[in-house]
Amino acid sequence: MTDSPIENPADAPARPAPTGAGERRGPLRPGQRVQLKDAKGRLNTVTLTEGGQFHSYQGVLHHDDLIGGPDGVVVANSAGHDYQVLRPLLSDFVLSMPRGATVVYPKDAGQIVQMADVFPGATVVEAGVGSGGLSISLLRAVGDSGQLHSYERREEFADVARANVQTFFGGEHPAWRIHLGNAQDQMTAVHEPGSVDRVVLDMLAPWECLDAVATVLAPGGVWINYVATATQLSRVAEAIREDGRFTQTEASETMVRGWHLDGLAVRPDHRMVAHTGFLLACRRLATGQEALALKKRSKVSEFKAVDVEAWQPADENRWTPEALGERPVTDKKARKAAREAASMEQRGARRHLEDL
Repeated sequence: MTDSPIENPADAPARPAPTGAGERRGPLRPGQRVQLKDAKGRLNTVTLTEGGQFHSYQGVLHHDDLIGGPDGVVVANSAGHDYQVLRPLLSDFVLSMPRGATVVYPKDAGQIVQMADVFPGATVVEAGVGSGGLSISLLRAVGDSGQLHSYERREEFADVARANVQTFFGGEHPAWRIHLGNAQDQMTAVHEPGSVDRVVLDMLAPWECLDAVATVLAPGGVWINYVATATQLSRVAEAIREDGRFTQTEASETMVRGWHLDGLAVRPDHRMVAHTGFLLACRRLATGQEALALKKRSKVSEFKAVDVEAWQPADENRWTPEALGERPVTDKKARKAAREAASMEQRGARRHLEDL
């Protein structure tokens, strides 16, 4: 048996770079965002422009000193104070980008991509789009050959998300489509039955989409729900269990605690990113199949009517963001975030035109 020859990478045909890859490597260019960290650990994120300046009480740092140079340098400003210069990671970008709605934290976005098993070429449905933070992670996972359909009810949020995504990838992503309106009303009209591989819902009442998800999700497909409160978690879990077209649900939350590292002073940080949301996962069964009834050691307790009403109000009007502790985003704030995101995206677009 002879060994097969090892292909020489230099002889391999050139492949087009994935969308956004050029933004993550190479010399720094106008329109790109960079993080500046000083000796005390203070962090600032700026967009590079020709002739631009970063002012602080410590002096002035000229953007031209960074443009054309490599990533990961340490440069001095006009007063001799050093700054460490790095391109923001995806997690950094998401937490610093303009936002209308609250973003899905990076720790949860990573779990969603992993738990949903989002793969290159997959067809994924997302609702709602918020500020586009989770959309970026999903687009990276499905790649240029996949499809991400994002549903958003508020046009202002869609504008914010569109600008943020285009800023991060350096232009439009070929796999992305935004649909304005309610996911439960449009999903079955846009997608053929069984044509969607993964569904990720980040919305107030995901149980309202149960029939739509069951229709469009392929057998074996994964459904992830991201909810903020235990009441939402319980209601969507019970709705899925009673429906019978999905597997048993699995619920979790992710907490991240950093550590202080300074010589022998090694201890947990005093602050941590604790609860941000719950993840509830299940999978679509084949048509005509019923969920496996798991045996339990003890019978489920009977609940009084007053307890059920407090946990699952019969009046749907009581399910509001305010009732669940969410801060409402005013139209004025959403429009401001949309303008900031559009301005940031336009600076990047001008830089791309100059590079052509």
